[in-house]
Amino acid sequence: MSTPLFESHIASLPLLHRGKVRDIYAVGDDKLLIVTTDRLSAFDVVMPIPIPGKGEVLTRVSAFWFDRLKAIVPSQALDIAPESVVAETERDQVAGRAVVVRKLKPLPVEAIVRGYLAGSGWKEYQVSQSVCGIPLPGGLVQASRLPEPIFTPSTKAAAGAHDENIAFEQMAALTGHDLATQVRSTSLALYKSAAEYALTRGIIIADTKFEFGLDETGKLVWIDEALTPDSSRFWPADQYQPGSSPPSFDKQFVRDWLEASGWNKRAPGPALPAGIVASTSEKYREVMSRLLA
Repeated sequence: MSTPLFESHIASLPLLHRGKVRDIYAVGDDKLLIVTTDRLSAFDVVMPIPIPGKGEVLTRVSAFWFDRLKAIVPSQALDIAPESVVAETERDQVAGRAVVVRKLKPLPVEAIVRGYLAGSGWKEYQVSQSVCGIPLPGGLVQASRLPEPIFTPSTKAAAGAHDENIAFEQMAALTGHDLATQVRSTSLALYKSAAEYALTRGIIIADTKFEFGLDETGKLVWIDEALTPDSSRFWPADQYQPGSSPPSFDKQFVRDWLEASGWNKRAPGPALPAGIVASTSEKYREVMSRLLA
């Protein structure tokens, strides 16, 4: 793993946007360079200390899934070496952690699929026996596997704001009913195929988030990231036990520490202890080694 990168500085290309984790640059009029840094966001706040190797893990895991599941939906990734679009002195900032992609029109929603009862879904279920308004059977416990995976879209909030769960009908009002239906069926197909494979590697994908865009012909394309520890809840299958919150391979480890720290969940985030940083880095690398083995 290379030296941690908190923020990229690519002077040879126009900077378009710094997200919570990714820095996006323009490559001509029709392509983008996406640099995945080692920043970590929790509760919509970027932590001040990077997680070593995190950006490289997210880049490799996404590339793996984009390729493995391309028969379901194409991705925006292009077969162009990131090192070839930046200055020679900037190549160390993109090596192993960047991708050149098609510039597309992103949809204004996040496509979330839940296969297990966890997080905000578990909290809602205890009150209303539903998740995002979708009724579920009684008698489920924390981390229960759902009878069938469910699609629960959310809005894409601006920086500093929180995404909000919305009903499928609300999503359809934003995107059009046909496109919303296609996004739902595509998301469920991606989740089911990925979850089945991950189980063979000892990993349960409890839930995940997808993002999509449209190309110039209106065709649906998978964008952003693919089934990473940042966008998914990964559990070790051999430690899974319904009725309690399983250990995880994702940033839930950091969330748990933050919850216990007394932090008010407002920026700035607290400095993470060295042990938490090291353990989080190790968890990210382990999930990558399992999936890509």
